Amino acid sequence: MRVLLVEDDASLAAALASFLRGRGFVVEIAPTIMDTRIAIRAAKWATVLLDLQLPDGEGLSTLPEIRRHLPDASVIILTARDRVSDRIRGLDSGADDYLVKPFDPEELLARLRAVERRRNRTESTSIQLGALEIDLAMASVKVNSEAVVLTGKEWALLRVMAMRPDRIHSRLALMEALYGHDDEKGRNTLDVFMSHLRRKLGTNCIETVRGIGYRLTGNTE
Repeated sequence: MRVLLVEDDASLAAALASFLRGRGFVVEIAPTIMDTRIAIRAAKWATVLLDLQLPDGEGLSTLPEIRRHLPDASVIILTARDRVSDRIRGLDSGADDYLVKPFDPEELLARLRAVERRRNRTESTSIQLGALEIDLAMASVKVNSEAVVLTGKEWALLRVMAMRPDRIHSRLALMEALYGHDDEKGRNTLDVFMSHLRRKLGTNCIETVRGIGYRLTGNTE
């Protein structure tokens, strides 16, 4: 999942970004409203984590622009404002969820998983495809009940396909799952990660649909 983190507290932003990246998310930090406006025009973000108190204004003022440029994105407000009236205002303005600081990063992770399940119309965090077992909540995968260790990029790629195993995922969509819009993207990097996943999960676990993209089959042979 690609996440835009709108947060001006540099230490908090860095800690949250590191936490989420370690769990397979692509994260970009926007510390101001101006940076946010640039970011939402530059890339397609699945979720925006929106602080309300920013150096150049009220974070809530960006919600109409976020909805206009990212109509399918989920917006979770992160703020120290804990009054019920503030929560109501945020939700009525178009946010999908509201999390009061300080919060446990694991709670944020759970809420991100929840909005992802709603977007993909799935209810369970556990996915079984043949001998392939994927636990989205624990960021773990097993083949024939044996744990498989994946890198952050490999996991980011797998979780996108696992959320919709019925879908053929385009190269562009998978590349977006791996990188932020400022990252350098080599032409063959997706092929390299696919090769790594097939070596770890099984040669036939990921089907190449020529000219279209890739599909997760669960065939670990």
